[in-house]
Formats: sequence, structure tokens, C-alpha cells
Amino acid sequence: MLEKLAAIKNRYQEIGEQMADPTVIADMKKFVQLNKDYKELEPIVQAYHEYKDVSENIESSKEILQTETDEEFREMAKIELSELIARKEEMDEEIRLLLIPKDPQDAKNSILEIRAGTGGDEASIFAGDLFRMYQKYCDSKGWKFETVDLTEGTVGGFKEVIVNVSGKDVYGTLKYESGVHRVQRVPQTETQGRVHTSAATVAVLPEAEEFDITLNPADIRKDTYCSSGPGGQSVNTTYSAIRLTHKPSGIVVTCQDEKSQLKNLDKAMKVLRSRIYEIEHQKYLDEISDKRKTMVSTGDRSAKIRTYNYPQGRVTDHRINLTLYNLNNIVDGDIQEIIDKLQMAENAERLKEQENSL
Repeated sequence: MLEKLAAIKNRYQEIGEQMADPTVIADMKKFVQLNKDYKELEPIVQAYHEYKDVSENIESSKEILQTETDEEFREMAKIELSELIARKEEMDEEIRLLLIPKDPQDAKNSILEIRAGTGGDEASIFAGDLFRMYQKYCDSKGWKFETVDLTEGTVGGFKEVIVNVSGKDVYGTLKYESGVHRVQRVPQTETQGRVHTSAATVAVLPEAEEFDITLNPADIRKDTYCSSGPGGQSVNTTYSAIRLTHKPSGIVVTCQDEKSQLKNLDKAMKVLRSRIYEIEHQKYLDEISDKRKTMVSTGDRSAKIRTYNYPQGRVTDHRINLTLYNLNNIVDGDIQEIIDKLQMAENAERLKEQENSL
């Protein structure tokens, strides 16, 4: 373990030296990547120093027990040795998890897309419920939650809503939410009190940075138009809304959330870059799902991942067979327990995969 950690420490120091090189500083793309690598290795290097200290103190305590004759001093050494061995065992597990290769996308910001699925008006209302759930969760994490574009449902909620979420490790946290979410409840539109099943699709994309993908301006057609609200009425009379069409792929992105055309253009470009980047990223996700038996974080949009059952007050995540009976808190944004358990399941998978490859 110490040899492996020492090698990582050496790599950490090398990256630090490279980042101080003027030629590297001049190459912004390379500098940004090295900075990311440096930050990723930092917690491992910190763990290495503590692990090394604990290991050395264990040896010192053993040596005291072999040579010391004073019983009081020996008793103190025994207590310390017991505590050090317990800490070393804890650190063995912590470091094993730290050494699991991270998804390079995890630290990125995210584009969150929620779309109403089967269920008509009730599906739009449910999409609105999911939007509020994620908004409250992101607020609790201190993340920035910015609406890019939305289409409202006829009786409430959204047919489609696109949000830009920025903060620390956003994609690595929210990626588990990709897939089909089902709701079982009596719809507001139901007059006979029957329980219906409706669905909404959630897609979480890693936000592509300018360094990740280069877009040729000649490949993008930009159209401007007046922002419109429900029923088609004009929100303002200036041509602030933006529609971008990427000619090679046919991808179309719109943004009318801001009153400023420049701000709408900036938001739309972020989504366009991420949509194009997703095409390549999806190949990577498909490779992962081919290797693993479960689909904890593949982002497969067709997979039914979770059911919200209102009559029974329960939420079930089908990927890890997790059922919780606190539906009201969950739809109010308290989804951390679900995400934690999904992360644990994925870590267990990746750990097993890593051990099998050794």
C-alpha cells in the first residue's frame, strides 16, 4: 500500500513542478487538465502522509512493548497500539476507495433536462414536481441552479425544462438521476379517485467546457426571436431569445430565459457544447454498462430507475432495490440518502472490478 501511495505522491509532485513551468502556463488547455489532476491526487497524498505516520507509530509502539520494562509505560503503549491498529484498518478501507479511478467527468457542472413522458397532463405536473425537488436539493448543496429553457404544461408543471447546475462535483452527484422516473398517485385531473401511473425522463449531462470541445462558428446557425410565454403571448418585444442549430449534427438548442440576448446566447452555447460532447460521452457510458451487471450510473434514459408511490408514501430505486417510506421529504429535496447509497453501490462495483483485474 505504502509503495503505491508513494508513487502517487511522486506523480503529485511532478504535476506541481509542471504547473510552475512557464511553457505549460502558456498552454491553457494543458494547464487546466494538470490542475484538475493535481486536485484529484491531493486527498490521496494527504491520506498517504497520515497512513505513513500511523504505520511508523505502530512500529514504534511495538518496539516500546519489546524493550520497555516500566508497566505503566507499557500499558500506555498497548492502548496507543490498539488505537493505531484500528485507525490503520479504517484507513485501509478509505484508501482503497480513494484509489478507485474516478470518472473524469465527475467534477464538471451539469445540464439537467426534465421531460414529461407518458401520462398526459399528469406527466407535466410530475415533471414540475421533479424540477422543484432538484431545485431544493441544489439549494441545500449551495449549487447555482439556472433555468435555460422551459415549456410549460397546459395545467401546470413542464412539458420540458432545461437547467444549468454549477458547483462542486455536480455531475458526479447528479448523474445517478438519469433515467425514467415513475409516479403512482391520483392525478389532479382524475375525478373518480383512481391511481394512475405517469412518467418523466431525467437526463443529466456533464457540461462541456470550451477546452473539451471546439465548435466551428460556420457550423452553427443563430436565429433570434421574441421570447414567448404560456399561450404564445410575447414576453418582451426585443429579439432576445436565441435558437442555435448545429448543422453537422442537426442539434437544436433554444434559450429565452434571460432578457439579454448575450446571456441567452451564452447559456445556449453551454447546452449545445454539452449535447455534442454527450455523443462521445455516451460511448464511454455504454462501455461501462457492457462491463457491469447493474446500471447505477450509466445515464441510460430508457431505464426505469425510480418509482414515487403516493398512496403508500414510498420511493423505490429499482437499481439497488432500495425502498424508503419518506416520500414527502424526498420530493421536498431530501434525496441525499438515495444518492449516497447509489454511490456506495457503484464504488462496490468498481472496487470489485479493480480487484478482479489485479
